[in-house]
Amino acid sequence: MAGTEQDQVSGKPHVVVIGGGIAGLAAAFQLRNEPVRLTVLEASSRLGGKLSVSEVAGVAVDEGAESLYANRRRTTGLIADAGLGERIMSAGVTASAIWTRGEIRQQPDRQFMGVPCDMDDLARSGVVSAEGVDRARQDLFLPPFDRDGDVSVADYVGGRFGQEVVDRLVEPFLAGVFAGRAADLSFEATLTPLAKAARAHVSLADAAGSLTPVLAEGQKPPPVRVATLDGGFGSLPPVLVREVLAAAPDASVRTHAPVQELARTAGGWRVTVGAASGLEDLEADAVVVAVPAGPAGRLLAGIPGTAPAVSAFAEVPYSSVAMVTLAYPREAFPGGLSGRGYAAYRVPAVEGKAVKEVTFTTVKWPHLAGEVEIVRCSLGRFGEEHLLQRDDADLVALATAELAEATGVRGAPVASRVSRWEDALPQYTVGHFERVRRIRETVAAQPGLAVCGALYDGVGVGVCMASARQAAEQVLAWVKQNAADRSVAVGA
Repeated sequence: MAGTEQDQVSGKPHVVVIGGGIAGLAAAFQLRNEPVRLTVLEASSRLGGKLSVSEVAGVAVDEGAESLYANRRRTTGLIADAGLGERIMSAGVTASAIWTRGEIRQQPDRQFMGVPCDMDDLARSGVVSAEGVDRARQDLFLPPFDRDGDVSVADYVGGRFGQEVVDRLVEPFLAGVFAGRAADLSFEATLTPLAKAARAHVSLADAAGSLTPVLAEGQKPPPVRVATLDGGFGSLPPVLVREVLAAAPDASVRTHAPVQELARTAGGWRVTVGAASGLEDLEADAVVVAVPAGPAGRLLAGIPGTAPAVSAFAEVPYSSVAMVTLAYPREAFPGGLSGRGYAAYRVPAVEGKAVKEVTFTTVKWPHLAGEVEIVRCSLGRFGEEHLLQRDDADLVALATAELAEATGVRGAPVASRVSRWEDALPQYTVGHFERVRRIRETVAAQPGLAVCGALYDGVGVGVCMASARQAAEQVLAWVKQNAADRSVAVGA
């Protein structure tokens, strides 16, 4: 069996997790009670990836990802298993609006991921012009869209509804989730439930309507249950590390530990870690790769038979984002924030603004409400790297000026923070599902190897944790089968 002398004496297979972001930590957490020895290797100085929390004006506010869908057991289960079930806090307000055509406008009541279901509802919202509504109504009469293979969101949705619906409703949604653009992103991979429903409906509005509740006159759709953690989602990574080390005292969780090479050995894997001045080889029975496409491709490049995955990794671009968090006195917002009926607004790229999304944090999360209003302004769409090269003061000035233009907020913030996330979000461009298929099929052919993270099934925290569970189950099944095979061979 591959591994150190300690492993050979204890009989424990050695599992190495490459990457200490939320996916890597979740994979280690899933394996903590199993008969394996764990090593987690993180190249940077901190664990948690895009989960981080710090104070703004004395309030603990997430710097990156802040929430997940709370009605999915596969995503909240890990949090509960980590002993944090009582710290799950539901959002007070989840509705979002659109700053478009000169004012902040409520989204249509009946829409799915930005795609409208009811054209009269769309007209009442004022999000698109009268001409845009007239073009969108043509969806009900157009012939079926010949979708042979994957297409972009702009091609499919624009072909049914026209470009204005794409620009002012759908692309702002995609920019908020993926920091991407409708002309590049895959309809199948980003609007997956709608893409499936569209195969059973000629009209895209009808397809979207099949995924949303039918509302009575004046009725609002039920809120989506979104949740965070008391203390911020950035408080989750240290808890996962603590639980791993408590359950598995022989586990090792290391920072400043870049993996330079991954190679097959006769009994498993060799993981070369460290700087060029001091390299170290770790022997492993199984490996979970929980890093973005670039480093994952470099690690697999030297392994025979992995060319399809390596080429697929190379085809995935990433978008960088910045989060400007501002704190204002409560009286700075005319009329206050709580009565506006929405916790966030999105800004279409066609408006020419730097900020793509604004979240009123102390409205969305009532448990944070206090003496100040906390506002998070997200900047950075794919292709806007030049914007993020500005210094922190410039980004704060941009965010405050655009916030004032949209909301009428008076005066300067009493505190601010700029958090930069380079290469934060993989772009699910046209053909993404095919790339993921190539990666997973290639990796499945490598004994004791699994992958997880934001690249595969979705970029949200909950989905990343679900992919980590899948990867942990794969390597655990392998080490158990390998141990059984060895026992049979010894007995023979």
